[in-house]
Amino acid sequence: MSANRIWKKLLTVERAVVEQVEIDQDSGVLVARVRPTTRERGRCGVCRRPGRGYDQGRGRRRWRCLDAGTTQVFLEADAPRVACREHGVVTAAVPWARHGAGHTRAFDQQAAWMATECSKSAVAQLMRTSWRTVGAIVERFVADRDAGLDRLAGLRRIGVDEISYRKGQRYMTVVVDHHTRQVVWMADGHGRAVLEAFFTALGPKRAARLTHVSADGAQWIADTVAAHAPQAVRAMDPFHVVAWATEALDAERRAAWNRARRQARDAATARALKDSRFALWKNPEDLTDRQQAKLTWIATSDPRLHRAYLLKEGLRTVFAIAREQDAGAAVDALDRWLSWAQRSRIEVFVELGRRVRRHREAIVNALVERLSNGLIESTNTKTRLIIRRGFGFRTADAVIALVMLTLGGERPTLPGRQPAPA
Repeated sequence: MSANRIWKKLLTVERAVVEQVEIDQDSGVLVARVRPTTRERGRCGVCRRPGRGYDQGRGRRRWRCLDAGTTQVFLEADAPRVACREHGVVTAAVPWARHGAGHTRAFDQQAAWMATECSKSAVAQLMRTSWRTVGAIVERFVADRDAGLDRLAGLRRIGVDEISYRKGQRYMTVVVDHHTRQVVWMADGHGRAVLEAFFTALGPKRAARLTHVSADGAQWIADTVAAHAPQAVRAMDPFHVVAWATEALDAERRAAWNRARRQARDAATARALKDSRFALWKNPEDLTDRQQAKLTWIATSDPRLHRAYLLKEGLRTVFAIAREQDAGAAVDALDRWLSWAQRSRIEVFVELGRRVRRHREAIVNALVERLSNGLIESTNTKTRLIIRRGFGFRTADAVIALVMLTLGGERPTLPGRQPAPA
């Protein structure tokens, strides 16, 4: 094997000729002087079509390459400019790097892979670059991966939700494709105006092809979907419905605690009710022996609170019936639960019953279609992990770039390695 082929392999450069490799005496870095092959010369850096030579540009330049052990490596080559019919005078393309980038494709690929696995600070330290440069590499990699790809094409069943990414009510809106299980759209902010932007990007023709939309009970989502995709079946996410019941139960638990403090003046009973939160919140099959004993004690000492617990479990059972039996039985169970809540004489559950009744159509759609926002809740959980791993982000754009890299398509692999089999 020739020395040129060995260096090309070590430097991860293709369609190029390695002319010389030496150690820079001033900086101590390894510099490989290269040139594109004859077939790769004189191409537009943007569209890569052949162009007419214009001038020598700013002379020779360097591109950061993957380190060789502990030694930094740079590729050095001429950077002439060409005149492209479409893009005008631009720097000529090189096969080892993207247009306008100061790093090789292999460097970008490794940095992008690491960004999906650890924090940007760790990537910056290992790759010996800046935090901002890692962000730029992520954006560049996603743009190159998604070039010519229409993420909104073929959408039929989507999930819509919002997620907080910073303190101070800073939210992002997320749209997920239930079929591909990928994030297809994200934007800073939430509310009708933001979701309107999604439907503007989607267009009326593609919006008319939507068949199902899963979401929580936010009215701005329901109104926007009804305005742009009235034919789509809107399904109310079961997770949020059960969360409403859990919130109502916790409100009744606090009321029971306050009643015990005021009426019985029994500090031990009040403290026991205060500490019963997890026993009431958890599913029966997940209770510890101690929590089960606590629940049994509540049934005898405060029947009203225990009845509220049974109402919460009854609503959760409605969705379990839909999963395990059939939709018709689940709809019947939902109607029986609504009647029970109305007669419960527990104010928070009477109000919850009214709330569920207002969203009954969307909840029934979720039962019949067996459609939930579980996928988008999983996406939100992974997004929170990305935010926590990065110790927070100052802008939504940085979060969106990493989410789209990690959850919006084919994830990067390490240079020279095939993706792991599914």
